[in-house]
Amino acid sequence: MTLTRITSFACGAVLMLLPALEALGKPPPWAPAHGYRAKGDPFYVGYTGRQWPRDYGILGGRCNTDEVLAAVGAVAGGVIGGRVSSPENRVIATILGAVIGGVIGAEVGNRIDDRDRACIAQSLELARTGQTVRWTNPDTGVSYAVKPVQDLADGCREFELSARDGTRSRPTRVTGCSAQPGAWSFR
Repeated sequence: MTLTRITSFACGAVLMLLPALEALGKPPPWAPAHGYRAKGDPFYVGYTGRQWPRDYGILGGRCNTDEVLAAVGAVAGGVIGGRVSSPENRVIATILGAVIGGVIGAEVGNRIDDRDRACIAQSLELARTGQTVRWTNPDTGVSYAVKPVQDLADGCREFELSARDGTRSRPTRVTGCSAQPGAWSFR
């Protein structure tokens, strides 16, 4: 055999083995280590510097209302609307007080629930300036959109909030301020 043939044969053998070597390096989907990330090892850093284990779809532009409802329900009925828990126990951003209803109008504002407040707060925490986050509350049918438009001093963000219940709505500008990491109030 010539040196060229031996080299060609060796390269071919290595190329045939590469897929097998890659498969050996990854756990199968059913293995406990698949997709593993240490519990308590937050991945998403919010506007206030708080670290969150989940983004609830915010970074993709949609608030996952089912996941948010489960998170709110997991904290003894939620801490939304002024009930404050310790930061260690809070699993989702919160809104302090129910003032937000008056901002977007009484008719639609009266139908804002804990799930919507959590989506607004989590959007303020994780959405980039200029990014719109949308969701529809499956219980009320109201569609919401939150878009942070400007980061202000002292942990505040100006954002556009719109709510639609079958009619057109125009965005309302609101200023949200972080009272503490993960807890928002409005001016």
